[in-house]
Amino acid sequence: MADLPARPPRLRRTGLLGVTEPVRALASAGAFAAGLPLLQLAPRGDGHPVLVLPGLMASDVSTRVLRGWLRRLGYPVVGWELGRNRGPTAEVLDALPRSLDRLAAEHGTAVSIVGQSLGGIFARSLARKAPRQVRQVISLGSPFAAGGPDDSPAGRVYRRYSASHSTRRLSATRSPAAPLPVPSTAVYSRWDGVVDWRACRQQPGPHSENVAVHASHLGMGHDPAVLWVIADRLAQPRHDWQPFQRPTRFGLGALFPTED
Repeated sequence: MADLPARPPRLRRTGLLGVTEPVRALASAGAFAAGLPLLQLAPRGDGHPVLVLPGLMASDVSTRVLRGWLRRLGYPVVGWELGRNRGPTAEVLDALPRSLDRLAAEHGTAVSIVGQSLGGIFARSLARKAPRQVRQVISLGSPFAAGGPDDSPAGRVYRRYSASHSTRRLSATRSPAAPLPVPSTAVYSRWDGVVDWRACRQQPGPHSENVAVHASHLGMGHDPAVLWVIADRLAQPRHDWQPFQRPTRFGLGALFPTED
């Protein structure tokens, strides 16, 4: 029998990352518990409202740790309250703008949106649709630059539910990777085993940046480095946004790769 061709190194690495995603996500949860004392030193902002959107096939349960921690930092936080995220259904496209409008009106100020994976793509679309209501966007492992569903694990799941997706769009802009009219931070990880990390980056600019972390895809919502980035970004003055700087106190810089 002829020998089977060896898988290219990149494919082998991608496969290994995908298989180990659940274990590495649990490791992030343990790191969160161990790092809570240091996380209490995270920057605190002005207490403006925050909307948190879950990833594909996830619900608000997946962002419970993140939302609870942000509440402890003094932010009024809400989830998307739409059950499991199965993609851009008609219900989602109708409900998200209403949720944003309601939250902004209730607090009388613009809303920061934190979106994990597909939730980050929704967040970017909301920022284009209603830039006056959005203070900033923070995406966590969101493949907005992929140009459409690819052959990643997330892309295959997305296509599985495509029959229920609406043909409408949240915003008129067709390219999710186009620059946003508000400050944006794209958090990505080369150790992402669900989506291609390259598709999670944006073109850096005066109000846009990429921040690398060591996290797994599934563990981003409770990874200490990611939580620090979110706290730091939310603490930025609304009209004086500055790029993220790796913390140097207490050895926190070790949580972040030296790459950008």
